[in-house]
Amino acid sequence: MTQKLLKELNIQQKLLDENDKLVIHKNIFNSRLMIGTGKYKNLQEAKESIEISKACIVTVAIRRAQYAKNMGQSNLIDGLNWQKLWLLPNTAGCQTAEEAIKIASLSQEITKKLGQFENNFIKLEVISDSKYLLPDPIGTLKAAEYLVKKNFSVLPYISADPILAKQLEDIGCATVMPLGSPIGSGQGLKSINNLKIIIDNAKIPVIIDAGIGTSSEANQAMELGASAVLLNTAIAKSKYPQLMASAMKLSVIAGRNSYLSGRMKQQNIGTLSSPKEGIITNKKIQ
Repeated sequence: MTQKLLKELNIQQKLLDENDKLVIHKNIFNSRLMIGTGKYKNLQEAKESIEISKACIVTVAIRRAQYAKNMGQSNLIDGLNWQKLWLLPNTAGCQTAEEAIKIASLSQEITKKLGQFENNFIKLEVISDSKYLLPDPIGTLKAAEYLVKKNFSVLPYISADPILAKQLEDIGCATVMPLGSPIGSGQGLKSINNLKIIIDNAKIPVIIDAGIGTSSEANQAMELGASAVLLNTAIAKSKYPQLMASAMKLSVIAGRNSYLSGRMKQQNIGTLSSPKEGIITNKKIQ
C-alpha cells in the first residue's frame, strides 16, 4: 500500500469515527459499549474497568443506589466522574410493571443530584421469572407505555421478540434492548435470526443486552448491525476485569467497522487471490 493510499485511509477512518456516533433521543455518545456496575469484587476494580472500557453510558440499579444511600454506605455512583459519564438508571429487581414505574420515578432524583438535569433515561427491566430471569413482555409493554407518556426516554430490556420490539418502538421507546441469552449466563447470542429481524426492522437503536461472555460475542453482535452492546458480568466476573474491559472496547469498535465495511460475498468454491498470469510451471526452458 502506497503512502498516499494509507493517508487517505487514515483520513477516511477519522471521518468515520467523527461521524459515526451512537445517538439516543438526540443525545450523542462516542462509545457503543455500555457498562453495568454490579458483581465486581470491589469499587476500585469497577472504577478502573469502566475507565479502561471508555464507555460513555454506565447503568446502575436504582434499588442498589437507594439502599446504599439509606444505609449510609458508599457506592459506585459516588466514585465516578459524572462530568464524563452518562447515567443509565435501571429498574433491576422489579417483578411487575407497577414496581418498575415506582422505581423509575426515583431515577430523576439521582440524575439531578449528579447534575444531569436533561437526563431522563431509564433502562426498563420487568422480570418475574426468578429462575431464567427472562423479561416479562406484557409487564414491560405496560410500564413502557406509562413511562413514555411521562417523558422518560425508555430503553426496555426484552427477549429477542421482533413483534414486541416493534410494538415498543411504535409507542415511542428510545431503543430496544433484546437479550443475547439470559442475564449473567455467558451463553452468547442464542437467537441470532430473531436479533437480525429486530435490527432490520428497527428505526431506533438496537442494543444487545445480556448473555455476552467474551469479546468475540460482542464483536458478533456489532457485526450483525446492533447499534451498541451492554454488558456487565463478562467483565466483572472475568479473571482480570480491567483487561477484559479493554478487550470489549476493541471488539465493539472492530465489530462496528466490520459491519460498516460490508463483508465479502460467500461462495461454495475457492477463488484465487493472485493472477493466473506469470505462474511458474514445470515446462522445460529451451
